[in-house]
Amino acid sequence: MEELLISPFLLAAIFFIIAFIYSMVGLGGGSSYTALMAIVGMNYLAIPLISLTLNLFVTTVSSFNYIRRRHARWNLILPFVLSSMPAAYLGGSLELPKDQFYWVLLASLVFVALRIYVWDNLSMKIDLGEHAQLMTSIISGAVLGLIAGIVGIGGGIYLVPLIILLGLGTEKEAAACGAIFIWMTSCSGLIARLQYHSIEFSNYVPLIIAVLIGGFAGSWLGSSRLPPKVMQKVLGLIVLVAIGFLVKKVIF
Repeated sequence: MEELLISPFLLAAIFFIIAFIYSMVGLGGGSSYTALMAIVGMNYLAIPLISLTLNLFVTTVSSFNYIRRRHARWNLILPFVLSSMPAAYLGGSLELPKDQFYWVLLASLVFVALRIYVWDNLSMKIDLGEHAQLMTSIISGAVLGLIAGIVGIGGGIYLVPLIILLGLGTEKEAAACGAIFIWMTSCSGLIARLQYHSIEFSNYVPLIIAVLIGGFAGSWLGSSRLPPKVMQKVLGLIVLVAIGFLVKKVIF
């Protein structure tokens, strides 16, 4: 692992916390992994590879837990993943220059921050017809898949509330859909990226072990003493710091 601003084991401990909290609501934590890796100085080519890999491990155990508890509805999941997987492969195949990558990452993290701190009211519901719901699922799946392939953010942080907002499923069903969506999208994006770039995964074993344990524990519990939304706002501070870091990097 390249020279980082903090110890790899401290980074692994933070990733454990991220995986634990986000997996409780069916998320992989890719937005926070990506933000944190940008902050600590990881190579920009490695960031999507590592983030997609960690997403894959976290949502493997999350998907297992949600499927085992019969929260997965495949008729809900399929329209999203059918468009997200080819889009993620396309995104993973793009070789953006360093500056363009950071601009795309910055825009993605700004939307993540808005999602966490501004667009957090899910009490309203939008009543769409069956055809409109299908088209919304396909289009949003494609957009989120493309972003996942490019920067390594799985898209679940947008997808889970979207499902609830559109009245497509319960919170548990949305969490299950989010976990499976992130797994399949991350897998597609990672396959594309590994065709053009390679990393020594043995260097990142502490991170992988940390997110596996955190993801299993979080998805198994499904709740905590602090509401997951509150914990997401706390972890969202990582995203805000990364936004400041990236603004300085791309503008100054």
